[in-house]
Formats: sequence, C-alpha cells, structure tokens
Amino acid sequence: MPWSRNPELQTIAITTTAHATTSAANRSTAPAVMDFKTPTITAYPVPTETTRPVPRTILPMPSGSAYSGVSAVQRCINPACAREYGVDRVLVACPGCQSLLDVVYHWPKSHGLSFDRFTHRSLTTGPRSAAGVTTGPGATPAALDFSGVWRFRDLLPFFRDEREIVTIGEGRTNLQRADQLAKHIGFDVNTSGPGTLYLQYEGFNPSGSFKDNGMAAGFTHAAMVGATRVACASTGNTSASLAVYGAITGKQVYVFIGDGKIAYGKLSQALDYGAITLQVAGDFDACLARVKHIAENMPQAGVYLMNSVNPFRLEGQKTIMYRVLEGLDWRIPDWIVVPGGNLGNCSAFGKAFIELFELGLITKVPRLAVIQAKGARTLDRCVNDLGLGWLNRNPTRERGVADALSSGSLLTGDFPREQLKAEYLRMDAANERAHTIATAIEINRPVNLPKALRALHAMNGVVRSVDDHCILEHKALVGRTGFGCEPASAASVAGARQLLKEGVIKPHETVVCILTGHVLKDPDATVRYHMGDEQEHSFGIPLGRVANRPIRVPDELGAILAAMSIPT
Repeated sequence: MPWSRNPELQTIAITTTAHATTSAANRSTAPAVMDFKTPTITAYPVPTETTRPVPRTILPMPSGSAYSGVSAVQRCINPACAREYGVDRVLVACPGCQSLLDVVYHWPKSHGLSFDRFTHRSLTTGPRSAAGVTTGPGATPAALDFSGVWRFRDLLPFFRDEREIVTIGEGRTNLQRADQLAKHIGFDVNTSGPGTLYLQYEGFNPSGSFKDNGMAAGFTHAAMVGATRVACASTGNTSASLAVYGAITGKQVYVFIGDGKIAYGKLSQALDYGAITLQVAGDFDACLARVKHIAENMPQAGVYLMNSVNPFRLEGQKTIMYRVLEGLDWRIPDWIVVPGGNLGNCSAFGKAFIELFELGLITKVPRLAVIQAKGARTLDRCVNDLGLGWLNRNPTRERGVADALSSGSLLTGDFPREQLKAEYLRMDAANERAHTIATAIEINRPVNLPKALRALHAMNGVVRSVDDHCILEHKALVGRTGFGCEPASAASVAGARQLLKEGVIKPHETVVCILTGHVLKDPDATVRYHMGDEQEHSFGIPLGRVANRPIRVPDELGAILAAMSIPT
C-alpha cells in the first residue's frame, strides 16, 4: 500500500490483552504487531458501519520501532491508590480516589530510541492524508511525520494503530533566538556562544495556540473510543482548538465559556468552526465544574471531555519540549519558562523530561519557571506563601535533579491534599476570583496543580507572578523584536526578566520562553495598549514605554513627510 513504510500487513484479531507479540530476540528483524483490547465504552455507541468501524488490520511498525514491547495504561498519581486502567477507557479522574491520571508507558529495557529517528522523519515523503480528515485508509507516515506532535509518536504510543492518529499539521512551530530582546532585558548575549534567550512560538499552530498539540492527542484517543461528542470549558484557546479539530473530524463540539471572560479573537474561531457555544453565568472554574460533571456523571450524554484534566491532552503537549530540544540540536537548555494558568503545559513538560531521563535519552534536566498573573496566582501562593510541594522528596536532591530522578520514577507521588483543600475553602469564603488582562491564564483553581507540583520538584523549579502592566509591557517588547504574542504568553518573558533581576537566572544561561498564543488572539488588548485607551476596560493600563500610537496628520505632503522624519 502506498501509505505504508512496510508493504507487509498482518491481519490479526483484536484480543483482550495489550502487549507486543514480537519477542526481544527477533525485534530487530520482524515487524512489531500490537494486540489491543477491544474497547468497551458505556458512554459511547459501539462503532457501526455508518460511523467508523474499529480497524481490524494492524500496521506493523518499522524494524527497531520503539513500539515493540511497549504497553500503555492510565495510572492514578496518588501513591496510596496507584490503580491502573486501560487506555480504552474514558476517565477524567481515578474512579477509586478521584485523583488525577497519567498515561504511563511500560518500556522494554532495550527500547532502541534515539533522537536521530525524529530528525530523519522530516525527510518523509508521500501523501499527507490524516485520520478523520479523509475517507481514505487513514493517517499516512508523511502526514504523521509532518506533524510536530506525531513526529515524536514513539514517545506517546498510547494509540493502537498509526492510521487512527488524528492530525491537522499541528506543531510546525518555531524556536527563535531573540538577541534583541535578550539584550534589552539583561542577558549577556554572545552571538558565538550557546547562552541566550529563545522564544518558542506556539502561536504558529493551525488554531493559533499551543492547544493544538494536546488536541491532536485528545482527538486520537476520542477516535479510539468512538466518541462523537466533545466538550470543554475554555478561556478561549481551548475552544478554538477544540472547534477546528471537531469540524475537521466531524464531531459535535460544545464549548462552555464564562460570562464576558473570553477574547473576541478566540471566540470568533469557535463560532466560525461551528461549535455550540454556551456562555455560562460564571467564571472558568464554574464552567469546568459543569462540563466535568456532565462528562463524568452523565454517561447517557456521551460527552468526551477535552480539558487538560484529560491525561491524553497532556501527552500531546509534551511534544513542545521535544521540539525545543530539536531546535537546539538536542542540547538541554538551562531554563524553560512558561505561563501558568490551568497548569497543563508545565505538568506536561515535567512528565516529558522525567520520561526522557528514564529512557536514557538525556542526562540533564532543565530548570522550570512557571509564571502566573498576579490576579490569578494560586500556584504562586501555594508554593511560595504556603510552602506546598510534591511529597516524594529524595535525599539525593541536593546532588542534582538527575540524581533524584535516577532513584526511581517521580511520576507517582503525593501533595498536601488537606492543606490545598483548606486553601480552596478559604478562597471560596473570601469570594476570591481570578482577574487579569491575560485571559488565557485567568484561572482560579487550576486542575493540574498537583502535577505542576510534581514538575517543579522534578525540574527544580520556581514560581513567580507578574502584574498586568508588566505583562503588557513585555508583550509589546516581544512584538517589537519578533512575531508577537497574546498577553498570557508575555508573562513568560516578564517572569524571565524578574528572575534575572533576582539572580535566579544567570545572564549567561540558555533560557527558552514559551509563547503560547498568536498575537491576533487578543487584538483588542494590543490596540488598547498602543492607543492608550483606558475607557474600554477596567485595568487602567497607561500608555506604555514601548507603545506605538498612530500619528494623526493632515492630508498634506509636507506634514506627512515630517511625520515620517524625511527631510523635504
């Protein structure tokens, strides 16, 4: 078949086990064939001829593929529970204890993985058909290798068949060395040396934000389990990404947004892509509580939840870190700096580096900085004011993160549950609500806070918060020296500058700031900043130091040339 790297196909019955049938002895010569349990999902209809049948023909993997001998499960992160569930189940929390779930892979000792495999995939040619996009045989190797998510599919092999993978060409993003910006905020920039500031532009994704990385994985799992209805609560970017994937794959999309809590640039996408948009009288946390209840407790509704409490979403977001490493020629930076809202990204990043270390692909782990808005600083307060952290601290930690990781996986651990519960009760009693111009991170109760604590522990991380004035100033700086970003993205650059001033980040270090969304996601905030218009919003942001106000001139040549600083 033209879409297969290996022309040989084996037809097998899908059994009740989930393991590779190829032994270690013949793994280098025989294609690996994966047997997976037939999904039995009560919340969704069993696929029929009128929907999409479960494929019975399994694509053999290339010789030496990392899939050989790999099995995947969903595992509770609570060490007192640690129950495991099949990847064919639709879960938003552990049924046993209601803790968060991870997708965990049981790798063979000789996995055969190397970074060279991912580098070479950029050379793949052929038709770029994708599952859910065409009526053909499904995803092709060329389509998967074009994707900046599925190029790394060996590192997230929860799927049962490559041809079921959903992709719309996500992850074709850019890691840009930003010397002008680096000099401005205080880095020692040496063009011949390794240390400087890099910006990872996730706004280059099809829907304009990093969310597409997670949606590619989430929709792949939704296809595995036969889901036809998908839903999310959103501050904007999730809804836009969910809507475009839903439109292309033919699923019914429901978006829950808070009252007046979404930028029009993002809302317009959800509306244009045909999502049924429900504007709930409440904030993001209220929306998430409602849609999570429907997905978890009303199986008759058949709603598949696509928020980052879905562990498969975070599997896709791990690939942002793989692309960062690829852009640095597989060198490990000193720091990863990322905005913090619902904390899915930092959680995924921590998991990515834990797994890479445990697979032996890296020997150093970068440090992590999570930057929040001061009006939505729940993680900052929990870590820096209340002293909450991941409860599995290793005595070897002072010898370095790598030593701590080498003593055993950090994927399973715990956190001070009662203290966090007490803090949330205090917030409710005080009627505290998130409030920031950076709407993408305007979240009061981040669902991934426990996983964020794990990532901070594994990556020796820090948390800071910056105010709205600082966010907008640094957003303008990013735009002045690069491609621009939405307000929440600029929190990463503002936070890096703050950590430089504190001496936590050193001027000679290599720092990667994650820019999560495109500059056009919130054009109103951009225009208000540059125009100095304080009448249309409640933050009263003054005209900034790098504002670029339009110059009013009469329709007269001399005046126009004078405004252009061109002598007459």
